[in-house]
Amino acid sequence: MNYLQRLVDNIVNPIIYFIFALALLYFLYGVIIFIKDADDETARDTGKKHMLWGIVGLFIMVSVYGIIGIIIGTIGADVPVNLRGSI
Repeated sequence: MNYLQRLVDNIVNPIIYFIFALALLYFLYGVIIFIKDADDETARDTGKKHMLWGIVGLFIMVSVYGIIGIIIGTIGADVPVNLRGSI
């Protein structure tokens, strides 16, 4: 069990944090495009699409994390589920 815990702490959690960061950066990139090219309709649409998909990605990741927490709580497992701790 100690090996699995170290694997989650050292590999899985950093990958999850990295994917969250990528989704947030994608959203912020859309905001920058939207603001920078406010007078260009096609650039604004591109920025809107980036913002939308960034939010969708973040929502899906948070939702999956919440669903996993609900399932673990329902079956009564003694596994903490939070973004800071280990799974």
